[in-house]
Amino acid sequence: MNIKSLLLGSAAALVAVSGARAADAVNVAAEPEPAEYVRVCDTYGTGYFYIPGTETCLRIGGYVRVDFGMGDGPYGGHEVNGDDTYHNRARLSLRTWTGSETELGTLSTFTETRFNYQDENHGAGIDPITLNFAWVQLGGFRVGKDESAFTTFAGYAGGVIADDMIAYGNFDTNLISYTLDAGNGFSGIIALEMGEAGSAYEIDSYMPHVVAGAKYAGGWGAATGVFGYDSVNEEWAGKVRVDVNVNEQISLFVMGGYGTEDNGSSNNYKPWKGNWAVWGGGSFKVNDKATVNAQVSYDEGNGDDGDLAVAANVDYELVKGLHVIPEVTYSDYAGVNKSAPDSEGFGGYLRFQRNF
Repeated sequence: MNIKSLLLGSAAALVAVSGARAADAVNVAAEPEPAEYVRVCDTYGTGYFYIPGTETCLRIGGYVRVDFGMGDGPYGGHEVNGDDTYHNRARLSLRTWTGSETELGTLSTFTETRFNYQDENHGAGIDPITLNFAWVQLGGFRVGKDESAFTTFAGYAGGVIADDMIAYGNFDTNLISYTLDAGNGFSGIIALEMGEAGSAYEIDSYMPHVVAGAKYAGGWGAATGVFGYDSVNEEWAGKVRVDVNVNEQISLFVMGGYGTEDNGSSNNYKPWKGNWAVWGGGSFKVNDKATVNAQVSYDEGNGDDGDLAVAANVDYELVKGLHVIPEVTYSDYAGVNKSAPDSEGFGGYLRFQRNF
């Protein structure tokens, strides 16, 4: 090997090493920084994830619903130009839940916004967009837009769609409430409520409506009592309810309400007619996909025969997340036309609902 060959080989090696180092430097500079992927949060149940960069857990969900009604009663059809036709409605519900742990307990929020499209007759007085929930809760303390504790603490009447053909409480209100969970099956609630905005029951002074309730729940079921004082009309109402889990397939409930009234009128916590009303029903789980629900309700009436309402359905989960619910109703309202075309008779209802 001569000197010339040695020098050429050395130069080639230096160029190769320099080029490799330069290539390595370019590759390092081009590598992206590690991405921060969304983390699952299982503290508050399924569907939650951490908002990136925070310790707050968020869940987004809701449902899309399509309803058809026919026949008589408040969940039946309606009249257009003197002819009977279907009632129809479509709804999108968007819900959010948040949760995080603090030194004062769990800090949580819940919101629900509903977008409605429905026929004019059944849609009278119903806004196409409604904010149904928007509350903040720290521990047992809650403040914001909610449904009345008089309605929710005892529980909705039953598993049928038309559970309020005999009304068992008002819903929309701003409130301040505190719920105590004693941890041994006993719980209680007290709430100061403003009444539905724009209604005859919205408070007209600094004195709010007052709701108080107590409950005992166990594996057998639950027993609940709730009391509401209407500060606008200076009237009150109360409800008691018993739920029984007969077995894994069958559950039953009965609920009774009593309230005071002035000249036969309702108050914020007694929307039924007369002083008293009763609701009863149950559910039978046929299998993992189908549940049969039924309910009967009756109120005293205002100086006439009482009102009777009956409803039964089959809640069938066709595929996961999609429920098809055919329902049959019967109503007999004394002395008042609750809904066109007729307040007495049979009606049919069909619901499709996709939960997400």
